[in-house]
Amino acid sequence: MDFTEKYLRLCAFARLTKIIFFLFSFSTFAQIDKVEPPFWYAEMNLTDVQIMFYGKNIGQNEVTVSNGIIIKDIQKTENPNYIFVTIDTKNILAQDFVFTFKNGKKSFTKNYSLKPRKENSRFRESYSSKDVMYLLMPDRFANGNPNNDSSTETTEKANRNLPGGRHGGDIEGIIKNIPYLNELGVTAVWSTPLCEDNDENYSYHGYGQSDVYKIDPRYGTNEDYLKLSQELHKKGMKNIMDYVTNHWGWQHWMYKDLPTKDWVHQFPEFTNSNYRMTTQFDTNASKRDAELCMDGWFVKSMPDLNQSNPLVLNYLIQNAIWWIEYADLDGFRVDTYSYNDKEGISKWTKAITDEYPYFNIVGEVWMHDQAQMAYWQKDSKIGAIQSFNSYLPSVMDFTLHDAFGTVFNEDKAAWDKGIVKVYENFTNDFLYPNPNNLLTFIENHDTQRFNHLYPDFKKYQIAMTIIATIRGIPQVYYGSEIGMAGNKDKGDADIRLDFPGGWNGDKNNAFSQSGRTETQNQYFDFTSKLLNWRKNKAVIHSGKTTHYVPENNVYVYFRHSDNESVMIIVNNSNERQTFKTNRFQENTNQYKTGKDIFTNASLDLKKDISIDGKSVLVLELK
Repeated sequence: MDFTEKYLRLCAFARLTKIIFFLFSFSTFAQIDKVEPPFWYAEMNLTDVQIMFYGKNIGQNEVTVSNGIIIKDIQKTENPNYIFVTIDTKNILAQDFVFTFKNGKKSFTKNYSLKPRKENSRFRESYSSKDVMYLLMPDRFANGNPNNDSSTETTEKANRNLPGGRHGGDIEGIIKNIPYLNELGVTAVWSTPLCEDNDENYSYHGYGQSDVYKIDPRYGTNEDYLKLSQELHKKGMKNIMDYVTNHWGWQHWMYKDLPTKDWVHQFPEFTNSNYRMTTQFDTNASKRDAELCMDGWFVKSMPDLNQSNPLVLNYLIQNAIWWIEYADLDGFRVDTYSYNDKEGISKWTKAITDEYPYFNIVGEVWMHDQAQMAYWQKDSKIGAIQSFNSYLPSVMDFTLHDAFGTVFNEDKAAWDKGIVKVYENFTNDFLYPNPNNLLTFIENHDTQRFNHLYPDFKKYQIAMTIIATIRGIPQVYYGSEIGMAGNKDKGDADIRLDFPGGWNGDKNNAFSQSGRTETQNQYFDFTSKLLNWRKNKAVIHSGKTTHYVPENNVYVYFRHSDNESVMIIVNNSNERQTFKTNRFQENTNQYKTGKDIFTNASLDLKKDISIDGKSVLVLELK
């Protein structure tokens, strides 16, 4: 072999060695598996953006950024696979820029974007007492795209024969049935969580999320979720996200490689929450009990997030704001709100409402006492006693739901039984800073189905009319409007049945009038008439309430303003009742008649009024 051939071979070997070394270096030092938030927006109120970069040994690098953007802080944790870089985006226009990661002589780059913000995004209108919210479970509502029923990216596969399995409902199924929702008269859609939940089984409920920047592929894509907002907005409807701050699922990618040990609450052995939310404000509570409520895990498969860790809290704040901006959301419902670290969750809530001043957030505060629930509403005088403000605009009216659980079977009036329970609920409205922003409901995805408790159309009419005409924001649970029932005693799957007609081949299609049974149409027609009437009734949305102590199990209340008045009469007894109207003169003086919104019949307000047993009248006063 001559010198030239040897030289050429040596050069080729050197080039090959260099390539191998480069590839090895790239895989060792340049791997970035996650960037969160994946991008941000210009002209935001939150301008200090903390970007999390995740990849093998990424924390060994020094970081710089292009375009003159200022890095305000770099945080490295005990896990070298994370680095948190805070940049200042104040007065920075939408643009692309580049992060450079350098470790000695080795370096690599990562592109990042500030995207233009939607015009007037900060002042977006949210849901309010003008709205009727429709709660659905996407896996059980409608299957619009059978091709995504199972995914190679997730473990649990579709099995509609398994009550607690994945059934295949998805975002496309919701979109296809927006005309049905519009006909029903609802104006906002609250879907249970849609982000990825990769639990091995029972993942359909979505509360054990494994990636909070990604829609579960069995529901669709992030783009599909944005499309849902767009299609709802075309019909003047709102998209409400079910957000979970308290916990993630045990399959969350981050739980498998925690940034910090205290990212989640940890104990020597598994420790449940004691679920005693009263310890959050009980001045006599032991520290141990209060800590177990906040820090104990909700269930074994849901690691409890530590909102007192600033990195965790900031991650959750940015994730929530990112979804609002990206998916053009109109509000949040927050799961297990009162189980969070209360100081941390109040900061989270305030950060969101600072960014979006009119953004409504309702928290699940599942308690059975008005004073305890009122503690959690923004600007509560009760919370102020302890110098606490949750900044939470709305809570769910669980005490009204409690009353609904028994009242319609209490046919005989008594001091503490019958419709007086509903009346007594509203006597405590003075405790709330804003009772008109409470979420009212007869059932939800965690409770007994109303139509199981009361398989009686007349009782359904009464309950739905009450939540549609009292103060607050009424919420309807999917299927209730067609008479769907379900027994929670059999398990949660029985109160989360598939909506009939949501799957190809369903014999009963309740999404159309012709496909509904006679009974389903009876429920639907009544609900639709009631809710569509409510849509344009400002006096119901924001009018004052005057109610009268029930007599003979008959409850009368008025919703009124300077220009309008509606009289609601509820007869919770089994007997036809007749009563004189002079008792209500302070509300009826200026009116002569009342028109029944269901029958258009006119009643003379100067004469006695009669009402059938287990029925309700809604009268527009003229």
